[in-house]
Amino acid sequence: MPYFLAAMQTSAEQDMDQVAKPPSSHGKAHGEERGQRIRVKNRRKRYLDLNPDYFSSSLELADPLLYDRLIRRFQSTAEREAEGRSKGYSGILEADLMRSEAKVAALANPDSAAMTYKRGPNGEIYPEDKDEVPSSKEEGERRWKKEMEIRFLRGDDNEFEYQNVDDDEQWDNKAEEEREEEEKYFAEEEPRWISSEDENSPRGSVERKGETGVLDY
Repeated sequence: MPYFLAAMQTSAEQDMDQVAKPPSSHGKAHGEERGQRIRVKNRRKRYLDLNPDYFSSSLELADPLLYDRLIRRFQSTAEREAEGRSKGYSGILEADLMRSEAKVAALANPDSAAMTYKRGPNGEIYPEDKDEVPSSKEEGERRWKKEMEIRFLRGDDNEFEYQNVDDDEQWDNKAEEEREEEEKYFAEEEPRWISSEDENSPRGSVERKGETGVLDY
């Protein structure tokens, strides 16, 4: 009965059908979402690389205590005066006010504050822990820049218009993306044997020339 035979399917064929099924739309969507998140972070990182002025002294208000510990402690009188002129009188008052409020908050909640501030029995503020103190001006600047970079990549700068970077292809690093695609391609390729059969060789005799380490495409 031909119809019955055509309708029959072995268990092995059923297994093949299951394997051949495309990935679920949920898994595909998750992969696309993850790829978009990575693309956005790469664009933000490239923006910072090409716009070092982002890390100017105006960023002090992002974290006044951290700026005080990592940057201001190493500034000379002349550097502070120059910074004050660039901020203006209102800018200096705003920075001083925010720094004072941040210190009060840190003293009231020492366990939750990023920078430790502890008051002694006579009202004095204890020095910072040693691991919070940078060993040099260069280290302080490096730590400050790193913290602000992480903050920017997370999207925590409420004053910045992130969509101007996140949705703009000009911040894509095309060369880096092409390099990664090439590496991915070669990683997925596997070396295979190159077989040749000589007409004068006994039937069934096959010469195997691989693996040489060179991929045959």
